[in-house]
Order: sequence, then C-alpha cells, then structure tokens
Amino acid sequence: MGALHFPLLLVAALLFSSSAALTAVEEAEIALRQKLAFENHHHPTDHVHIDINIDIKITNPSLLTAHKALQALKDALYSDPNNFTGNWVGPDVCAYNGVFCVPSLHNETESAVATLDMNSADVAGYLPKEIGLMRDLAVLHLNSNRFCGVIPEEIRNMTELYEFDASNNRFVGPFPAAVLGVPKLTYLDIRFNDFDGPIPPELFLKPYDAIFLNNNRFTSGIPETIGKSRATVIVLANNELGGCIPRSIGDAAATLDQFTFTNNSLTGCLPVEAGLLTNATVFDVSGNALTGAIPLTLAGLSRVEQLDLSRNMFTGDVPTDLCELPALANLSVSYNFLTREDVACSALDRNMNGSFNDEANCMGQSRLAQRSAGECTPVVSHPVDCIKVKSCGWPSVEPPPPPPAPVASPPPPPMSSPPPPPASPPPPVVSPPPPVFSPPPPAVSPPPPVFSPPPPVASPPPPIFSPPPPAASPPPPPPPVYSPPPPPPVIVPPVRGTKYQSPPPPLFPGY
Repeated sequence: MGALHFPLLLVAALLFSSSAALTAVEEAEIALRQKLAFENHHHPTDHVHIDINIDIKITNPSLLTAHKALQALKDALYSDPNNFTGNWVGPDVCAYNGVFCVPSLHNETESAVATLDMNSADVAGYLPKEIGLMRDLAVLHLNSNRFCGVIPEEIRNMTELYEFDASNNRFVGPFPAAVLGVPKLTYLDIRFNDFDGPIPPELFLKPYDAIFLNNNRFTSGIPETIGKSRATVIVLANNELGGCIPRSIGDAAATLDQFTFTNNSLTGCLPVEAGLLTNATVFDVSGNALTGAIPLTLAGLSRVEQLDLSRNMFTGDVPTDLCELPALANLSVSYNFLTREDVACSALDRNMNGSFNDEANCMGQSRLAQRSAGECTPVVSHPVDCIKVKSCGWPSVEPPPPPPAPVASPPPPPMSSPPPPPASPPPPVVSPPPPVFSPPPPAVSPPPPVFSPPPPVASPPPPIFSPPPPAASPPPPPPPVYSPPPPPPVIVPPVRGTKYQSPPPPLFPGY
C-alpha cells in the first residue's frame, strides 16, 4: 500500500478501532474526533499518496479508469484483515475480488465494471474521491465494514449508479448531499453510521424506491416533502428527530409499503391522514412521545400486517376497527395510557397467538400488567384533544357557527309627507334597482334610487311590514361558508416495489 499521511489524532483512533469491538461511547468519541478533524472540508484522502503502476497496459478506457479508482481505494485502506483486496493487482480488473464486469453500455465489444461488492469485507479506511471515476458502476455495496470519514463529493459523477449501500460503517458529517446529485439512484442505504444534522427536503423529491436512514444521529424534523416521496420503504428509526409527523404523509399512499419512525422524539398527535396509507404493510411509530387519541382513520390500513403504536402517550380507547383489520398479524399498543378496548381487541390474544400486546396501559383490572393509578391519573385526567390543539393536531371537521342574524330596525312612524330619500342607499338585496327616472316601485320593493321622483303627497306611507332600510343599516352578511369534512380514504390499487433485505446482497452482477 502507498504511504498514508493521516493526522496523528486520527491514526490513533483508527488503530484502536481495528483492535477490538468498540462501545457506544467509544464510537461516539471517534465520530466526534473525525468530525472536528474534517470541519474545514478537507477530504481524508487529500493526504494519501497513491501508488499506481504506470507500466500496466490497459487499452479499455473504462477499465483503465476503474483500475485507477480501485487502486486509490486499496491505498486508502489501513486494515484488510481478510486480505480482501489481495488480488487487486495487475491489469485484469474484472478478476478482482468483489468486482463484476458486463459489456459496456457505450461499446458492447468492451467490458465495464458494473458492480463493486465489498459487503462484510471487514476493511477499514476511507472512501477516496477517485471512486467517482467509476462512471459505469451501477451497484456499490460497502456495508458492514469500518469505513470512516465522509462520503466524497465526487460520487455525484457516477452517472450509472442506481444502488448505493454504505450501511453499517463509521461515516460522519451531515447528510451526504452528493448522493442527491446521482441521477439514476433509486436505492439509498446509509443506516448504522454517524451522520447528523437535518434531513434535506430534497431527499423525498428524488425517484427513490427505498430510503434507509435509521440508526444515525439525524436531528430537526421530518420534512413536509415526505408526502411527495414515491418510495416503497422509508425507515427513519433510531435517530433524534423531533416535531410532528407531517400531515402530508397521506400523499405517499400510492407507493408507501413500509413506514418506520420508531425510537425518535416525535411529538403531537398522529395525523389522521396516516389512515390513507392503504398500501402499507408495516406501520411503526413506537418509542416516541405522540399524544392524543389513536385516530379512527387507521381503520383504513387495510393491508397492514405489522402495526406498532407502543411506547407513546396515547389516551382514550383502542379503536375497535383497529383490532379488526383484515391482514393484521402483529399489533402492539403497550406502554401508553389507553383506558379501554373492545372485546374484539381482547380476542386478538387468541386469534393471533399472543402477537397482540396491550400491557402497561390504564385499563384497570380488566387486563393484566397495567399501570398503577398513580401513573395513570396525571395523564388520563388531562387528555390532549387533537381537534383543539393548534400545533400538530387534527383538522376540525365541524362547520363554523353561522353568523348572527341582522337586527331588524323598528318601522318609522306614519308621516303625512313622504320621508326624504336616503343620501346613499345600499343596493337591493334581491331585485335589481329600477332605471333612473322610473316611476316609484310597488310598496313591497326597496326604496327607489336617489334620482327617482318622490311619491305624491297624498300617497300612504309604505306598509309597516316592509319598511325601507335606514341609511345607516349595514349591508347584509355573506352567506355562511361551511368547510367540508376531509374526504374519506381513497383506496387505490397497490403499486408494489422491490422488497429489500437488510443489508441486501447484490441484486445481480451487473446492470
């Protein structure tokens, strides 16, 4: 390998990490050291001296650039205990461990590297920026290694890449925005790393089929753009996300199959729009701080098999329809503050062979393993009304109260002479005004316009039951506007995407 000139601080940390399994505290300390070392945006391989044998003759330009990238990657490793890269020598790039070649998209008579699979190789080091030279690469699997540092910006140059798996490593820094510039990417897996900061809203605007961000240190909230995602799998579990689950989540109903937000710090009410996810088979929001009642709209999850609402602060009843979902195989509402459940829910213990869990609630003696009255009373006596909550509550479906009826003015006393015309009468409510200089309207019509001639002196005053409105009378109020209730869940045909394993093997050696 070439000589590596890493900062002494990082060398010490990295050598320690290769000698024994790390505790969570040690991993966090190493991640922090890396982040502080790279805060000036210097890539770790800026100091790497790469030894490439220029005597090797490779006439295929695609394989030549792949050779350069793979040699840079090999030289960026400081540990390879299984000698995974031991045969990464010589011009036959397609014979290297983990490398798979197929006919080039640009010239079928030449080969190109389409897949680099280093899953579970147990190598340690950095991902060099030369990786971006592999523009024919379609699948890049790096999971279950000890890569650290940052994802290089040059990855955006991999124009054929559609599957990127860097999970279960020690990458650090903010969300690797460079991957958002990879034009054909559809599968993104960066779980089990030390990425932090906010999730960029642009992520959910990309045509990804699967998004795995779980087990990092992402903070802030879930972007509203999540409703625009067309992914079948979205896993954000085990981060430090706060705020509310966006109501836009219901807009992802056409494609979303697995929805996992467990073990974050999400608050507020579970949006009623979640019931629109009619294609979801996995729905998991456990381990948060969600409040209020369980929405009745969850009865729309007609295909859900795994439903986990446990370890929140839900109050009220367990909706009966929830326990009667046709595809349900596992339901957990444990560790909440629920006070009642229907017999249909209790029957799930028998029908689902114990895969229903309602322990640690506030159902009293009717169920086993419930909370004490001392735990329940402070929460149950002050339930959150999701309709009245201003932030993260449910939309009100009640129409606004009608406006007050106008107060009728008393009729004027009889007069021997007609009343003077008003200076500026309001327009008639129903009938249009008569033309100028027309004779006076019948007694039951509103007063004539300003330029109408007055009635004769001997004419009787208008009847009491239809007095002209006084000049100061306010205009009639507009008709009340009623907000329609939200539309019922729309059942759309399922659009099934590929189900990926965790971590996934290469789908196939090539494109």
